[in-house]
Amino acid sequence: MSFEIRFTDLAARIGRLETTHGVLETPAFIPVVHPVRQAISSEFLKDLGFNGVITNAYIALRHYGDEARKRGIHNIIKYDGIIMTDSGGYQVLEYGSIGIDHAIIAQFQKDIKSDICVPLDKPTGRGLKYETAKDYVDQTLKNAKETLEIVSAEKRDSDTNNKADPIWVGPIQGSEHSDLVKYSADTLDQMGFRLLALGSPVELMEAYEFATLSYMIATTKRSIPSKPLHLFGAGHPLTIPLVVALGCDMFDSASYMLYARFNRYMHKNGISRLEDLSYLTCPCQICSSYTIKELVEMEKDKRTIEIAKHNLYVLKSEISSVKQAIIDGKLWEYIMQKAHCHPKLMEATQLFKNFEFLESGTPLFKEKAVFLYDPIDQYRPEALRFRRMTSNFRKLKNKKMLILCVESNTHPFYSTSDFLGIVKKYPAAQICTYNPFLGIIPVEICDIFPASHNMMSRNQKYHVDDYPSFIESLLRFISSNKFEEIIVIADNFMQNVLKDIKIKELNLKITIFDYNRDIIS
Repeated sequence: MSFEIRFTDLAARIGRLETTHGVLETPAFIPVVHPVRQAISSEFLKDLGFNGVITNAYIALRHYGDEARKRGIHNIIKYDGIIMTDSGGYQVLEYGSIGIDHAIIAQFQKDIKSDICVPLDKPTGRGLKYETAKDYVDQTLKNAKETLEIVSAEKRDSDTNNKADPIWVGPIQGSEHSDLVKYSADTLDQMGFRLLALGSPVELMEAYEFATLSYMIATTKRSIPSKPLHLFGAGHPLTIPLVVALGCDMFDSASYMLYARFNRYMHKNGISRLEDLSYLTCPCQICSSYTIKELVEMEKDKRTIEIAKHNLYVLKSEISSVKQAIIDGKLWEYIMQKAHCHPKLMEATQLFKNFEFLESGTPLFKEKAVFLYDPIDQYRPEALRFRRMTSNFRKLKNKKMLILCVESNTHPFYSTSDFLGIVKKYPAAQICTYNPFLGIIPVEICDIFPASHNMMSRNQKYHVDDYPSFIESLLRFISSNKFEEIIVIADNFMQNVLKDIKIKELNLKITIFDYNRDIIS
């Protein structure tokens, strides 16, 4: 397997996954295709830009048997692109058992020439007691190990061209039990699976438990930071930016059809009931061809297909938007914009402050400025990285005075008339600006990213309690550099900061000027 990464932002990656039937560009939404009664043609999916689909090997085996082995899965579903096959894990989750051994399912997937295969797993679902979930995880790992042994033995005994070998996926289970997710991911990684998939998120997403889902993905990414990761059953338009930002490279769902059966109409900010809409806001081919009244009054089966096609357009558009945000270095802004669409999504994004792994994929420099809006933005990787840099900054020995200025709208600060006035009056002072998100900004490094590449509202009221990282940055900078005197040009935010940290405890001579009235220079 070859997985080439081209662009990154946060934990998201635009990559190229090579398979027998072509290259899958990630992040990729992979539509579920029913092997027997698929209502939307494979040609439509391919024309829309989906060059990979997933279908169910268990159903194909039960319905076609040896015919599928002879014809191959690409012929069965009439699709010449990349085909991933699920082993029947969803049916196991629904019914408890499928009555077919995992070895038979594994061999069948290889016989029908699937490009990406999944060993038969035992999904943990949601809400299982720990002991039961642990038993399911162990059963899944046992099946995965024996599947690899079967595949490896057959490979050694044959002269099969390696290029025709499918990619085998290690199915991670454990659901909300984080230690089980980590145990599962670590074990599958050690077994040698090159592509892993996180299972059992569907029930969490149906309940809009995006925070729990985020923890599951974060736990997995900490164990396997570099290997490509698939997420089973993710097909809600609001979840796509979230799971991509956390490091999911691929995800599948039949949501486009399942929602359509109940007149659920996808849009970029969520899902609505068709009968509740007054306008079709999407410019896709379907929405441009009908009115809402025509869709509502349409025969049910036809209406389901038309809404499903529209839903596919929305999912494809969302993937393209996320990819563009990655290339632009604007994925954080895009995620936070989406977070305002649903309280549960906002809850999940607040956890980003605890996800240190998001920094590794965030570029050191971006061509476009970072936008700073809400308190959560103080924890974005660019801000964390900058404050870490300033914590190591040391002034020249002869500089005993510190002057703190409100950050200017003009970047860098040393190019402003305010700076020239200050440095003329206090040539031996250490001059810094400050920013609620970035902390203390020494003038010597105020021209580097993101100190010179950020935009924030100057009229917004910033509450001290919301910005603990700023107070930490200020105190660390003062204590590390041993100043004797500090002059502060304080806006309302800084005035409240100085009240909060109790100036007298700093044991320094401090002079405070009001930014709105006084001109230090």
